[in-house]
Amino acid sequence: MSNVTRRHAAGLVGAGLAGLTLTPSSALALDNVSAKQLVDELVGEINRIIGSGKSEQAMFRDFERVFSKYGDTSYIAAYAMGNDGRRASGAQKKAFSDAFQTYISRKYGSRFREFIGGRLEVQSVRPVKSWFEVKTTAYLRGESPFTVTFLVSNRTGRDKFFNMFIEGINLLLTERTEIGAMIDRRGGNIDAMINDLKNAG
Repeated sequence: MSNVTRRHAAGLVGAGLAGLTLTPSSALALDNVSAKQLVDELVGEINRIIGSGKSEQAMFRDFERVFSKYGDTSYIAAYAMGNDGRRASGAQKKAFSDAFQTYISRKYGSRFREFIGGRLEVQSVRPVKSWFEVKTTAYLRGESPFTVTFLVSNRTGRDKFFNMFIEGINLLLTERTEIGAMIDRRGGNIDAMINDLKNAG
């Protein structure tokens, strides 16, 4: 089985287990109201950024601040690194997490930047296992509305989103595949992958 095939299979298994790695006991304090409030605030910030008229780079800095504030970026980064994280040193994990936060902000900030002239609206919230699924609708100029979904938990003791789906595309699985491919291209060299990540997205 090729590296890509192995990583894809592991990712599919990981998708089913991702929520189980969250701490159920801490998630009990989370409810529909607080999950919706988090995404309401997040959506409000995204709408303000896309309506700000700022330059692309200024928007990316704002998106990085927003993702850091509302996203469980440490969990997302660890999930993206997958099994390779087991052999990474503490310094490598820290360097990867820092580079990954900037990378993911540029990448998904670019996608949200496409919403200029449009808006996101929260539609519904429902409990799923130990987390909550909050669905929003993206309204863009000249396009049919589509769904952007956030998964919210309080694994860290604070309400954060730990996964996002844009038109059905799963952030966690997408990034695990992308990071795995970057490591494979570097022959398993984590430091080289981190350097590549700094210029990606």
